[in-house]
Amino acid sequence: MGKRYNAFSEHLKQKFGTKVYKITLDAGFSCPNRDGTISSSGCIFCDDGGSFSQAHSNKLTIEEQVEIGAETLRNRFKAQKFMSYFQAFSNTYKPLGELEKIYSSALNHPDVVGLSIGTRPDCIDNEKLKLIQSYSKDYYTWIEYGLQSIHDKTLLKINRGHDYACFLDAYEKTRNYSGINVCLHIILNLFETYEEMMQTAKKIAELRPDGVKIHMLCALEGTKLADLYKNNELAFMDENEYVSTVCDFLEYLPPETTIHRLAGNGLKSELIAPRWIGKKLDTLNKIDREFIKRNTMQGSKYLL
Repeated sequence: MGKRYNAFSEHLKQKFGTKVYKITLDAGFSCPNRDGTISSSGCIFCDDGGSFSQAHSNKLTIEEQVEIGAETLRNRFKAQKFMSYFQAFSNTYKPLGELEKIYSSALNHPDVVGLSIGTRPDCIDNEKLKLIQSYSKDYYTWIEYGLQSIHDKTLLKINRGHDYACFLDAYEKTRNYSGINVCLHIILNLFETYEEMMQTAKKIAELRPDGVKIHMLCALEGTKLADLYKNNELAFMDENEYVSTVCDFLEYLPPETTIHRLAGNGLKSELIAPRWIGKKLDTLNKIDREFIKRNTMQGSKYLL
């Protein structure tokens, strides 16, 4: 029957005629919320890897990381096309000239068809947006903004270092540059009620982003969140509650918004809780079954 949500993987397959895989890259970026510009402690959920999920060393050049990543994915999945994905930390947090060298080096591989840049809304300006837009003539180009929640009280609690107004300013600026697609990152279970999470869903629906990536809050070793969990100051959703909440969230989003992530494998060596998030396929299958059980889909409640 296919997915009842607009999966980004299927969107890419239709656009390029083959499955497209992301190569995650580490260019040695930092973050203003970790280097003392805003704070030196960072977001409470972020570990020393800056949410970087792969094992590449930033001692490798970007070209080497792309080549190794492409070869690995080609051997493992018979992959033919790739997107270069700058994931670790805030990937617009360098001077313009350095950014140009970094981004351009990620696009030298002949089978790279896209560029995706993960960053914070307080690390963007018009000059950087012009640079990123320049790649959109030849590559499928995305910015991924870590929003996490629309609620300022939540952003303060997680030590995000910016408020919702800051995100809106960055989002509106970005929308002025044609060719740049925008994906918003959301984390569920951030000390919020169900109603507050659905308020985030409804507000995002009003913004109509090109993509959304939904994360389940998790505690990784070495983070402040892990300390809260160990001190019994935080409880996580179980898998069934998460599945139900994700489906509710997706029902509010526009049907055309691509869904980049709903579950992850987790860094098992660093993951403290919840342990169930390490079974990505199981969670995705449960989301599929929940939508079938409800006979609903992404967008069922959009504009209702």
